[in-house]
Amino acid sequence: MGYFYIFGTIFFTVYGQIVLKWRMNDMGSLPEGTMDKVIFLIKVLFDPWVFSGFFAAFIASFFWMAAMTKFDISYAYPFMSSAFVLVFLISVVLFNEAVTWHKVAGLLLIVAGIIVTSRSI
Repeated sequence: MGYFYIFGTIFFTVYGQIVLKWRMNDMGSLPEGTMDKVIFLIKVLFDPWVFSGFFAAFIASFFWMAAMTKFDISYAYPFMSSAFVLVFLISVVLFNEAVTWHKVAGLLLIVAGIIVTSRSI
């Protein structure tokens, strides 16, 4: 059950990040003026999709608390790095973000770190 909690944390974290990026792409850039920024951010906050992204982060925290009852943080936390990998892959597909050798090398190092750390239990 502990790995399910880690998976839930990662799933809801990734969902929140992807939804926020999608909606921010649609909303445009943050305006320059102070009052325009406030109005923009209030508008963004009340967007149902953005709200769902915030809610996903909230749900992810519950999954994380449950995971903390099953694992040492030094074991569980490196799995959170897989969110970087998933966000990268999804962003390439959905947002046509660039795939560079630097990004791929970094992600491979992250995966290697997850593998090494997960073997310590």
